[in-house]
Amino acid sequence: MAALNEIQVHARDPAHARRAAAAAIEEVRRIEAKYSRYRPQSVVSRINAQAGGAPVAIDAETAQLLDYADACFRQSRGRFDPTSGILRRAWRFEPGAAIPRAADLAPLLAAIGWQRVERKLGTVRLPHAGMELDFGGFGKEYAVDRAALRLREEGIASGIVNLAGDLAVLGPQPDGSAWRIGIRHPRKERFAIATLPVSSGAIATSGDYERYVEVDGTRHCHVLDPLTGRSARGFQSVTVHAASCLLAGSASTIALLLGREAGLAWLEGLGLPYFAVLEDGLVVDRFEAAPA
Repeated sequence: MAALNEIQVHARDPAHARRAAAAAIEEVRRIEAKYSRYRPQSVVSRINAQAGGAPVAIDAETAQLLDYADACFRQSRGRFDPTSGILRRAWRFEPGAAIPRAADLAPLLAAIGWQRVERKLGTVRLPHAGMELDFGGFGKEYAVDRAALRLREEGIASGIVNLAGDLAVLGPQPDGSAWRIGIRHPRKERFAIATLPVSSGAIATSGDYERYVEVDGTRHCHVLDPLTGRSARGFQSVTVHAASCLLAGSASTIALLLGREAGLAWLEGLGLPYFAVLEDGLVVDRFEAAPA
């Protein structure tokens, strides 16, 4: 997944640990092969290749993920849109890159619109040529949950699945203590801004610090608003603790896309523990509600 990933497990013996970890890793690879837009034979690539053409048959797993994406789209008032990945064509997040002009964004914005995607029992169709689906907003988090499930099926009761900083926790450590999860400082690489005790559930963070470009003192990050084509503003990072990584990841991303005021209200309404660093560096810590 073009990222540093890690699995930690406590097991009764090394052979058990290796077997469980191998099963989890294989599940992650399966999901990447099935849903990555970079794989020409993936479900997503096949759907995109048929944009403006015939419907594409999908299985129950894919249908359930699209149902979840639909719920996120509605909850976010259209800002969590799985057809918005095409905005990456206009943006370059590297030193010296320019900010896209309105003329660059206009044709891409015209091709975005989850509400236009045609879904029927067992099929999905993108009605217009140039439209794309992109599972980048939730595919990695789904892989975290699936890998954690495979570990449980292999009898692992204590461990962590960590895919690029989004992670699932399988019970406390063997001595009963919570895992100490460090939250990266969004402005100081290799520094933690907080350390959170977690014994179950999942943690995911969305922020403006992994892929971004700064122009005239303003940071523009890779989390792009499908309504404007511009970067989300209002937060440096948002970390959410939830029962699943899929929920934690989508909640943190939606908050980022909604912006400071609406995003904080959204998080409060969810009732999930969260830790947010606002654009001005102020911290909102609601993690004390997290289960031990």
